[in-house]
Amino acid sequence: MHDLVIRNGIIIDGSGQERFQADIAIDGERITRVGKVSDAGRREIDATGWLVTPGWVDVHTHYDGQATWDPLLAPSSWHGVTTVVMGNCGVGFAPVRPGQEQYLIELMEGVEDIPGSALAEGIDWQWESFPEYLDALEKQPRAIDIGTQVPHGAVRAYVMGERCNTQDDVPTDAELAEMQALVREGIQAGALGFSSSRTWLHKDKHGVHVPGTFAGSDEMLALGLSMNGLNHGVFELVSDHLGDDDEWAWVQAFARETGRPVTLVATSAAAFEGNKMYRIAEAARKEGIEVRPQIAGRPTGVLHGLQSNFHVFMGHPSFARLNDAPLEEKLAAMADPAFKTQVLAEKSRFGLMAFGGSLEQLLWLIFPLGEHPNYEPDRSESIAGRAEALGRDPFDLMYDLLQEDGGRQLFYQPLGGYQTYNFDFFRASMEHPNVLFGLSDGGAHCGVIADAGMPTFILTHWGRDRTKGERMDLEFLVRKLSRDTAEAYGLNDRGLLQPGYLADVNVIDFDHLTLHRPEAVFDLPTGGKRLVQRVDGYEHIIKRGQEILTKGEPTGALPGRLVRGGDPTLVATAITP
Repeated sequence: MHDLVIRNGIIIDGSGQERFQADIAIDGERITRVGKVSDAGRREIDATGWLVTPGWVDVHTHYDGQATWDPLLAPSSWHGVTTVVMGNCGVGFAPVRPGQEQYLIELMEGVEDIPGSALAEGIDWQWESFPEYLDALEKQPRAIDIGTQVPHGAVRAYVMGERCNTQDDVPTDAELAEMQALVREGIQAGALGFSSSRTWLHKDKHGVHVPGTFAGSDEMLALGLSMNGLNHGVFELVSDHLGDDDEWAWVQAFARETGRPVTLVATSAAAFEGNKMYRIAEAARKEGIEVRPQIAGRPTGVLHGLQSNFHVFMGHPSFARLNDAPLEEKLAAMADPAFKTQVLAEKSRFGLMAFGGSLEQLLWLIFPLGEHPNYEPDRSESIAGRAEALGRDPFDLMYDLLQEDGGRQLFYQPLGGYQTYNFDFFRASMEHPNVLFGLSDGGAHCGVIADAGMPTFILTHWGRDRTKGERMDLEFLVRKLSRDTAEAYGLNDRGLLQPGYLADVNVIDFDHLTLHRPEAVFDLPTGGKRLVQRVDGYEHIIKRGQEILTKGEPTGALPGRLVRGGDPTLVATAITP
């Protein structure tokens, strides 16, 4: 008798091969049979008509603080994610010198928009070194697996102190050697890699650029070479400079000398001019060098609304006094016609807006989400487009729409160029052989972004619902969300529904898989707010052979673990028939 049998499901196994109907037998933590299973299970799931896939492996999250207090790691676990990788973008909480904790909190708060009060209240600092941080994470029971990376920001702060984020200071030879030792120590202890940020977008709570922003190529290469001779470790880099030959020189030198992979997040248009990043990645692949640009399934989306941390009237002086007020107080003030007249007559102190030009131009790129969001809308569906059709002033319309549904309405602003009003660029990028699906930012951007449901969006939009162009095969999408991301980080025991692999399984009613409009919840420590997105259609989510969610409800099972890079058990196990 098997521990669990999933019967009659439509199997998309993560390998990329065509779907097929079969049963899956699970014993302990592993899959023991895929095919016709004659023996009964102590528990059985009838998956007739439903998809059965591997659990998703999300390699770009920021649960570094939340992982110390939240066993469920929602909302990612709601969306079929059974393994997350955190410690991205060069920010994290180890190593840390006693007394330096608040600096790392303010760094995370500024870069990733996670309330500092929640981090200060929620984190029990039981570590100084990175290995001690891993040990602390390992003690915490949780529903899904986590892995993490050594962050450049914390390493630089630990070694250089107050000089860590200044533009002109460079580490001394001794400081650089100490940083190299810390990176190597962390990876040897089980970090999955090292991460760094070299983008002007990333600043701490006080608007100061993060440590590593101004690090020279010599420092970047030296820290990467800390992985030399190790059998695991990924270099994750967020950079404005991937259009520059100098950046590519040290990236390729690192990959050639160490044999370790690089995954890149480009934050400037220059990287995409002439497909430069993809051309270099492809050339590297032919040379046996693994360079993996990361791409999301859609643009990062800023959410405007009364429950978000941003909307177009927040810079109007009359409204500014309400920015921190409860929702009910905002709605009461906005219902007064005189208040509306006053707000609309004022000029915003924000002036020109990044990614959108003026506020007037921005309203052509802001779209009401509604209960069932459409993330690839037409120009006519924007606030300005709707106002034009109605013969109304767009700001007047926006003011009224903000109050819809008791102030819970949210508005989607795609970042990084949606002037074409379609996702053809994303489709081409997603299909590039070197591209790694990522950038959900699960756990981060609590007040303005809710992209942790990215795997669900990718499945539903690209595999079923898209109307503006070609869709993609589900077999391809499932492989990119599971096996590809697992292998990229050396997690070779998961991402496939085959005997001997970890029993991380999603059972999905695909016809009814539905993303809901994001909503504000106040469940962080100290009652901190975050935007989350709920989903219907994940009938059963199984982690290491145990069901952790049924129809979106937690079962109470907590089989998740810390996964350590280099662990020899991170491979498929031979199964005797």
